[in-house]
Amino acid sequence: MNADSNPSFGPVDAADTRPLLIVPYNWIGDFVRGHTVVRVARQRWPNRPIDILTTPLCAPLVDYMPGVRKAIVHDLPRSRLTPDRQWRLAQRLRTEGYGTALIMPRTWKSALAPALAGIPERVGFVGEVRFGLLNRWRWGERALPRLIDKNAMLALPPGAARPTHWPEPELRVPAADVAAWRQAGGFGREPAVALAPGSVGAHKRWPGYPELAKALTADGVQVWVVGGPGETEAARAIVAAAGPRARDLTGIDLRQGVLAIAAANLAVSNDSGLMHVAAATGTPTIGIFGPTSPWHWAPLNPLAAAVQPASLRGTEMPYHSIAKRDDASYISSIPVSDVWDAVREVLAGVRQPQATS
Repeated sequence: MNADSNPSFGPVDAADTRPLLIVPYNWIGDFVRGHTVVRVARQRWPNRPIDILTTPLCAPLVDYMPGVRKAIVHDLPRSRLTPDRQWRLAQRLRTEGYGTALIMPRTWKSALAPALAGIPERVGFVGEVRFGLLNRWRWGERALPRLIDKNAMLALPPGAARPTHWPEPELRVPAADVAAWRQAGGFGREPAVALAPGSVGAHKRWPGYPELAKALTADGVQVWVVGGPGETEAARAIVAAAGPRARDLTGIDLRQGVLAIAAANLAVSNDSGLMHVAAATGTPTIGIFGPTSPWHWAPLNPLAAAVQPASLRGTEMPYHSIAKRDDASYISSIPVSDVWDAVREVLAGVRQPQATS
């Protein structure tokens, strides 16, 4: 094989050393998926420093992403255009000397600051008619089946064929950080399962977590409930059902959730951002899916198990014509016994928790 080429991602350009900016989606799961784009870009341009534009929420994840130089943290609101903040961000981007920006979102405003900053190559799908803001247009977005395909193709040369597989995202949490976290929290060495009961929309929130947590703690397993402030009420119900071996670790600091997941023997999560975090850390992960398809939305990283409603099992492609995405009856139909069986099977064979000394 030619030393200057990659069989999956095209020719390698080792001579280009210009910094590269990735503008990802800043929902947690999509942000984790964005590390695949980093890995593809790193193979194509091994000597280009890679930075990621991020919100304060997702910024802690960058610390655990190999191949990323730094996060560029912004405070742009999702719902409206703020010209003054866009201009301030553009001025900051200009000082970094970026040669290329890979712009994942399709929105007009996501391309504005890179254009104002004068980044020479601004790559993205046309999206919201972004002529003038992008100058390296890509077409054919609708023919790409998954979000990861749309995103990672931007890191390949124009006209490249879609690879049969993409590199998996990685979140490398140092063992020393995990050990310090366990010691500071007084978590001891008992086995632990991290539960992530949140998700966007009730149709993706499985209601069986309190009963599952009760079964886990009765079996001598610690339960750590992770999530944002929106999951605090659910966490209280889980802890109340499970007793003193259960801890509410929800809050505004995503780093707390990352460390808890990395320290756990197993993570159980709805179809949510934390499912992607858990899978990328290497912690065995069970994903619970209601009307959303694992084929379409599961992490690229392998799941230890995907639990689905009985009526949808075996469906590999997106089930747009089978299940209404906002129908909560699918997720509610999954019995606790199905998840408990998967948990016991995985716990019987997973790794030991990371050392605390």
